[in-house]
Amino acid sequence: MTDAQRLFIGGEWVEPDCGHYEVIDPATEEVVGLAPEASRAQVHDAARAAREAFASWSRTAPEERAAILDRAADEIQRNFASYADLAQAESGATTGTARGMQVGVSVARFRRYAKGALEPVETPLPPQINEAGPMGKAGVMGALAVRQPVGVVTCITSYNNPWANPAGKVAPALAMGNTVVVKPAPQDPLSVYRMAEALEAAGAPPGVVNVVSGTDVGVGEAAVDSPDVDMVSFTGSTAVGQRIAEVCGRGMKRQLMELGGKGAAIVFDDADLDQAVAGIGTTYAFYSGQICTAPTRVIVQRSVHDRLVEHLTRYIGFMKVGDPREQGTIVGPVISAAHRDRVESYVELGRKEGARVVAGGVRPELDRGFYVAPTLLTECTNDMRVVREEIFGPVVVVVPFDDEEEAVALADDSDYGLIDYVWSGDVARAFRVARRLRAGGVGVNTVGRNMEAPFGGFKKSGVGRDVGSYALHAYSELQAIVWPG
Repeated sequence: MTDAQRLFIGGEWVEPDCGHYEVIDPATEEVVGLAPEASRAQVHDAARAAREAFASWSRTAPEERAAILDRAADEIQRNFASYADLAQAESGATTGTARGMQVGVSVARFRRYAKGALEPVETPLPPQINEAGPMGKAGVMGALAVRQPVGVVTCITSYNNPWANPAGKVAPALAMGNTVVVKPAPQDPLSVYRMAEALEAAGAPPGVVNVVSGTDVGVGEAAVDSPDVDMVSFTGSTAVGQRIAEVCGRGMKRQLMELGGKGAAIVFDDADLDQAVAGIGTTYAFYSGQICTAPTRVIVQRSVHDRLVEHLTRYIGFMKVGDPREQGTIVGPVISAAHRDRVESYVELGRKEGARVVAGGVRPELDRGFYVAPTLLTECTNDMRVVREEIFGPVVVVVPFDDEEEAVALADDSDYGLIDYVWSGDVARAFRVARRLRAGGVGVNTVGRNMEAPFGGFKKSGVGRDVGSYALHAYSELQAIVWPG
């Protein structure tokens, strides 16, 4: 019999009011575990517990917060293998991804924000000389800008990474002295409860960390509209982010939103095509395309269009699709049958819109699991829905261009602006184009990341920035303290 997970509220493991639901392994379609279905009242209880814990936690010495985050990293590292196995079972990630990019990144983020808790929060400002007037005598006014914790933060996390994504919210929020209510994605919440156990074992006081889950939209709504919540940090679709923002607006709650993406990969005729193909190919391999930063929209100079398509087609041919636990598997399943059907419907839509399927487009012949074949669509134009909308699967579309101006125009003709990419042998041109793109980040001849660089989107790809010290700023309010010199 599978153990039934309980909620974590106010330092107690609590039976859910609304029973449990099954968490399904996307690769085997077997039950991984039973996740708790919280009631609206229980979510509000969690926020209330976080509010009660905030007063003391926000005054805790930074060194103590740092020590707890460090010990949490130790706990996760101690259970690394079992946590990676759970992450793989819940999310369908390949073994390398579950270990390195999920649990491994989680450990790194707790370590990073243990150090972050010790970063200075006070910035002295230049003194200002004031003339005598209605506000008082002449004098020199000193000032400090001080970063204060926001309060209670609701962290709503994405299904594509049940370890790194929550850690990237919880760790900096706690480092700054906030308390949190975590509402994990319903598809893979069990890993987040293990993270809560690690924080509990590390000595996080009751109420500082709370975890509530459920499939009902009311669970997420309650985590946003609770009067005890001061800020919402959300990773997910733009449509859901817009609804959350409406509620936050009514309550004047702070927001940090990492939303959808349709990353443009501009490939010039002087690019190293093998390098560009390896970067674009991560769309197929990394989380099976379920990642908002993927270079899913290839904008290639017409003179190298056919060569690039040929290289990409050949690249797909070497990608083994199948059980993520098997050695050599590159592309695992997508998260659910419903999402598989959604991705396949976009491929069919592309056909109807006039795109040509040059690779993939047919469901892999596997006995079980929610698999989508890596798919490449050519003869695309920017008015097609497959080019404009986020598919969130292993599907890449190709649009040709003639000159630099057209490349920039095509890349920026999008509702999204999270991360774009430029491949060119002319580095000066690559940087010139990068500066013109309306995106929160641009990779020049790489899909790699600098984990201290600000991360977030322009346009409908989000609000605010996190990662590195920018995350500490995101989970803080600025206070000005002024005095006469």
